[in-house]
Amino acid sequence: MNNELNRLERIGETLSQHGTEMALALGILILGLLVARWIDKGLRILLHRLLPASKNVTAICNAVYIIMVIMVVMVAAVQYGANPANMLKLLTILALVGVGLIIFLRPFIPAMPFKAGNMVRAANLLGKVEAVTFLNTRLRTVDGKTLFIPNRKILDDVVINYHFYGSRRIKIDVNIRYDQDLLHAKQTLEAVMVEDPRVKTKPAPVVYVLNLASNCVEIGGRCWVDKKSFWVARCDLMEKTKLRFDHEGIRFAFPQLDLHLDPDEKGGNAAGATGLPDPHGRCDPLDEEFI
Repeated sequence: MNNELNRLERIGETLSQHGTEMALALGILILGLLVARWIDKGLRILLHRLLPASKNVTAICNAVYIIMVIMVVMVAAVQYGANPANMLKLLTILALVGVGLIIFLRPFIPAMPFKAGNMVRAANLLGKVEAVTFLNTRLRTVDGKTLFIPNRKILDDVVINYHFYGSRRIKIDVNIRYDQDLLHAKQTLEAVMVEDPRVKTKPAPVVYVLNLASNCVEIGGRCWVDKKSFWVARCDLMEKTKLRFDHEGIRFAFPQLDLHLDPDEKGGNAAGATGLPDPHGRCDPLDEEFI
């Protein structure tokens, strides 16, 4: 019992002598780390805007963040009573080691092929990246679901990043009948794309004949828009294409099958050719096919 009381008395004396320094050092440490985190977040946003295609933004931000943390720790330690010269030497060594490890080990550390804010398809799931941690990636789907995908599964699968470049291509494929004016249809589809202000002029919109199918001529329009307006522009162009084709009298093709019956074919008769029931009760082979 006496030992416990003596220990409590020593703790009380220590707090009375160094309590103020401890509280100030702790406050500096907490506030400094919060400020360093805030500066790091703002620096990452700024550098991603200024250098969107640079691959060294993350390494630079990590190095700056480590230096800021070391400076905060040094100030807190000096406030508590540590020797400034010794702390400066120690933390300088730690900073150099940390920055060196980041620079030299960065190429060997697997990195995600996307960043927060990108629309991606990863692990066969489509969504917007909200956050990337050491263990998983958080995606938000277009219907409001939040998905947590293990990073190891993403790294082992094919990833499609829809925001890697600043523009995306829109495909407008339509099928017209063989009796329609092909050149007029191509010019109409090209005019629909050219007249939209969201469509880029370079590369210019183009229209191709994709295929001569069994019951239609397949034509396709290709144009480029900014990635931020891709989905809305695609839907609008589809609607404009339908309305313009109807206005120009260009008829779309639909699946059809023409059946030609030859009454003079060997073994055929009038009843069998027309597909009507045989008065003798016999079943036409054509009837069997459609039963």
